[in-house]
Amino acid sequence: MFSGAITAIVTPFKNGKVDEDSLRKLINFQIESGISGIVPCGTTGESATLSHVEHQLVIDITIDEVKGRVFVIAGTGSNSTEEAIRLTRHAREAGADGALLITPYYNKPTQKGLYEHYKAVALACDIPQVLYNVPSRTGCNMAAETVISLAEIDTIVGVKEASGDLVKCARIVRNSPSDFSVLSGEDALNLPILSLGGKGAISVTANVVPDKMAAMMDAWFNHDVEKAREIHFDLLDIHDAMFLETNPIPVKTALAMMGKITEEFRLPLCTMAADNREKLLGVLRSYGCV
Repeated sequence: MFSGAITAIVTPFKNGKVDEDSLRKLINFQIESGISGIVPCGTTGESATLSHVEHQLVIDITIDEVKGRVFVIAGTGSNSTEEAIRLTRHAREAGADGALLITPYYNKPTQKGLYEHYKAVALACDIPQVLYNVPSRTGCNMAAETVISLAEIDTIVGVKEASGDLVKCARIVRNSPSDFSVLSGEDALNLPILSLGGKGAISVTANVVPDKMAAMMDAWFNHDVEKAREIHFDLLDIHDAMFLETNPIPVKTALAMMGKITEEFRLPLCTMAADNREKLLGVLRSYGCV
């Protein structure tokens, strides 16, 4: 259902508040550059430090500005099943095309607990849902078998896989319904996951070079493997740069260097170390971003 180059968009702040004007401009920059979809309020959107009012506001602004030009998958996950249901219901009422639900963090649920968590949200909320597995952030790794079982539920339509485990991705693609979308959640593995049958990527790097990410996906789906590989190799350095420090510190710093947002974070995230800023600036210059 969901495919192509999808941007996990940052949440710009100004003077401690959500910067609505900059967010709307970022959304249009993404769409005009050929991106297929936008994910507000994901990890890259600093969802963990947004208030519930801000969380809903960012989703509402995104849906309003997109105006149906691309799909919107709203980040609605939580380590509380009840809260995830509430956020997902809001996304549906606001008009989102889908919801992205991170594995519960800190709780460290069992695989049975993960299944029951996602099943409860799926049964409570009639909106297409994408699972999100990123154990480096959550301390919880969802097994391929759990994803495959959840893929049998009608409203669960995909998974964002950011474990770095290509064997797991292969097993999920092989054993899930053909219309189930395995989406890369780690930019450096976008092309390998596509080659296994993945349908796209929810990307951090796309915030900075959406045109290149969209071109790579277009090349792949147009069966131009050589061009897709060429673009993927070209993007490796900027993928690395986006993780010089904890995401979304580098990507927001990059966007600030590009003049698109104010360089502002929510504590406990903070500005980059001077040496990493220089490295990031050098990479951005090499790509013609600044």
